[in-house]
Amino acid sequence: MYAQHFGLKQDPFSIAPDPHYLYMSERHREALAHLLYGADAGGGGFVLLTGEIGAGKTTVCRCFLEQVPAHCKVAYIFNPKLSVVELLQSVCQEFQIPIAQAAPSVKECIDPLNAYLLASHAAGHNNVLIIDEAQNLSAELLEQLRLLTNLETNERKLLQIVLIGQPELQAMLRRPELEQLAQRVVARFHLGALNASETTQYIAHRMAIAGHNGVLPWSQAALRRVHSMSRGVPRRINLLCGRSLLGAYAQGQRSVGKAVVEQAAREVFDEPGLARRMPPALRWLALALGALALLALLAVLWQQGLARRASSAPPVPVAPATPGPTAKSIAKPTPPAAANAVPPAPPH
Repeated sequence: MYAQHFGLKQDPFSIAPDPHYLYMSERHREALAHLLYGADAGGGGFVLLTGEIGAGKTTVCRCFLEQVPAHCKVAYIFNPKLSVVELLQSVCQEFQIPIAQAAPSVKECIDPLNAYLLASHAAGHNNVLIIDEAQNLSAELLEQLRLLTNLETNERKLLQIVLIGQPELQAMLRRPELEQLAQRVVARFHLGALNASETTQYIAHRMAIAGHNGVLPWSQAALRRVHSMSRGVPRRINLLCGRSLLGAYAQGQRSVGKAVVEQAAREVFDEPGLARRMPPALRWLALALGALALLALLAVLWQQGLARRASSAPPVPVAPATPGPTAKSIAKPTPPAAANAVPPAPPH
């Protein structure tokens, strides 16, 4: 929709894993080198490639499949949520190995697979099994894959296995019950996010592949915002850049500013991020008001606590009052006899 508006031949920010759009950052080059090493070395064991969602693992894998050496045969499984037998059947199908039984057992899958690998090795071929989304593998399936690496001659392993998955795959392999598999990992690489400079180069690369010439339509502030809001993850960059170009097209603009990028982020990520989009003055004001509100709440709670303690305290005992004298108990005092009184004179 916006391609012609910006002089493009096609959409540069499709989230499909098109290897033609692969931007080879230093990290991506290393990831691809690890896969090519696993295919060409033929030493057997496991090669591990991990990365965050949208980091470009599958795109690197597709690029690898286009560069597989002629002497390598590859089986690629992208949905590993299978039973053990279903996984083995899928491996045989990928290597075009016929299975006699319609509902085979584990042994009826492994025997023809072993025969195929031996014949392939004798013909000078390497065989690579790639499993994408490997974080979805159960412990039972991982153990079965480990057993497949036991297929060997006296000189070498017959099958190289590449596991591609999200970071939790690394945590899975640290489990004690998978220690034997972890010891057979001959190479591992984690594909990280792009930094700010790489993000700009990534955008420029995809725009150039799509036919763009000249200066990028994003301002420098907008490019910085793309990196911060996408966190340098290629798939998020694609979503954000594609939406921001659409937003600029809808407004009849040929440049993409920071506000357009932020609006695009609200639409595609569902992450409000209100504090980050506020101007600095308003952000500090909001923080100050929040702190004052918190202090006021704490003061109210403290006063309520004091009131509750006062109301729940036991009453102070009061000594009973001593009753005073009543009217009846007050007797008129008898005057004391005079000490020097003269006795009356006797009668004559």
